[in-house]
Amino acid sequence: MSITPKKAQNVGKSVEPRRFVFLLLDRFTMLSFASAIEPLRIANRISGAELYTWKLAGEGGEVAVCSNGAAFKLDMGLDEIEREDTVLVCGGIDVQRATTKAVLNWLRREARRGVTMGGLCTGAYAIAKAGLLDGKKATIHWENQDGFLEEFEDVRLTKSVFVMDGNRWTTAGGTSSLDLMLKVIAADHGEDIANTVADQLIYSTIRTDQDTQRLSIPTRIGVRHPKLSQVIQMMEGNIEDPMSPADLAEEVGMSTRQLERLFRRYLNRSPKRYYMELRLQKARNLLMQTDMSVINVALACGFASPSHFSKCYRAHYNTTPYRERGTQGGGTGVRLSI
Repeated sequence: MSITPKKAQNVGKSVEPRRFVFLLLDRFTMLSFASAIEPLRIANRISGAELYTWKLAGEGGEVAVCSNGAAFKLDMGLDEIEREDTVLVCGGIDVQRATTKAVLNWLRREARRGVTMGGLCTGAYAIAKAGLLDGKKATIHWENQDGFLEEFEDVRLTKSVFVMDGNRWTTAGGTSSLDLMLKVIAADHGEDIANTVADQLIYSTIRTDQDTQRLSIPTRIGVRHPKLSQVIQMMEGNIEDPMSPADLAEEVGMSTRQLERLFRRYLNRSPKRYYMELRLQKARNLLMQTDMSVINVALACGFASPSHFSKCYRAHYNTTPYRERGTQGGGTGVRLSI
């Protein structure tokens, strides 16, 4: 495949290339990393100029291994970088373990020097743990949002695909890194270059920071019924203090019996059962992603007593909350499904 070089807006002005430092945490997610670095490479190629350079960094400075087992040779350890550099922290599975004291100290030191920092996938956790997202808007993969909210109350967490709040950037994981980098390229060198990069990647729908990372409720459940979607949205927004079926029905202008029939017809379960599954899913996320006590997890998911919580959890997952926590090493590993 041949590419005809195109001139970026600033190329003819002999602009210094912008350098990115990718901090690869242990067991980082390859897809998020590749979705960030490849647009930079392609931007250089189609412009016929070196718009961007990059270095791979990591604790130890030797090799970083991603979650699929592939190993990457690093260019540097946790060394001092230039103030004009942009750091992108690449996270993945067990990001809490990978966010070591040395990593936190490095992030804080470089932040004090004014370096722009971004968190790709669960990399947002490391930046938040360093205290660099306090008071900022941010995002993280939807599966990790429950645990993140519990641990970082001062971060204004959103469900966006990516967020740029000043010199702090975060993405939701997966291909959302691509959307972020296309925005960066457009800001640096113009929409034409960014759109050509997207074309080269066969990426036909560029998302913005206004797009949410999860599919709409009708798409997720495979049913397009406005009142059903409205009820499920209310359920998802009221996990800690569950609403009764009667209150849910009243909110959408139907009787409790009509609501029961609606759920039976489209989801083959009662509203109560569906609501319980949502609460238990959040409970499982908290058990696996945080160090919250089982009692506090139960309260956060609307259960009045630990015994009732344990009984419901065992009936659904065929294990107890305590055993679930034990299999995850005490809740110190943030998991990621992609």
